[in-house]
Amino acid sequence: MEESGYESVLCVKPDVHVYRIPPRATNRGYRAAEWQLDQPSWSGRLRITAKGQMAYIKLEDRTSGFNRRYLIKDLKHQPGELFAQAPVDQFPGTAVESVTDSSRYFVIRIEDGNGRRAFIGIGFGDRGDAFDFNVALQDHFKWVKQQCEFAKQAQNPDQGPKLDLGFKEGQTIKLNIAEVLLYPGHSPSLPPLTSGETLPNLQDQLPARPSPAQAGSNSDLSTIFPHVTSGKELPRLGQRKEGEALLSWPVFGA
Repeated sequence: MEESGYESVLCVKPDVHVYRIPPRATNRGYRAAEWQLDQPSWSGRLRITAKGQMAYIKLEDRTSGFNRRYLIKDLKHQPGELFAQAPVDQFPGTAVESVTDSSRYFVIRIEDGNGRRAFIGIGFGDRGDAFDFNVALQDHFKWVKQQCEFAKQAQNPDQGPKLDLGFKEGQTIKLNIAEVLLYPGHSPSLPPLTSGETLPNLQDQLPARPSPAQAGSNSDLSTIFPHVTSGKELPRLGQRKEGEALLSWPVFGA
């Protein structure tokens, strides 16, 4: 992953204390109880910044007269200047270690830019500040890990995990398809017949077609034309009542 050209601020804590720590004689972890917690060597502000994959723990002076050399007093040092800086390339790691007897104290490895390194202890008065300090480093390196994985996948897209949509052995699937009308007048398929059951004859349910002799009677026509009552003669084309004048069309040019 390419290094970013700008520096972002991950966390700012206005109150942090620095302690001299004795050399670690064994491989067991550091213990804050072995420090002089009531006599911090320095107090100031802490900032965590990030530039690319690297994170930097910066201890910035507020009022004291210490320079960035390891706890060497300098009266010319101005407030707000950098007291010490700890580059962090991975977390957890040797650059930042937690103590074994408290969640508010850590051991960090500071560097002066000339190759000299020293381990100092830092502590927070508020447990919430120590939690924010820890989470800020965790989130940054979690982001670094994700960016590295994305870069590898972009370079080798065929090596990424492939999605298998095939059926496993013995796996089945059930589909519920609703019956719909494909076009007006179309009916869905009938359910399967049971044993001994036959389809009804639709022709037996239709009324009988009238014979030619019955077609001329008014009584039979009443069944075909319900609006015509029995006993009344239907009007026929070409006939007129007595006294009714014939309609005539005007003849132009006569």
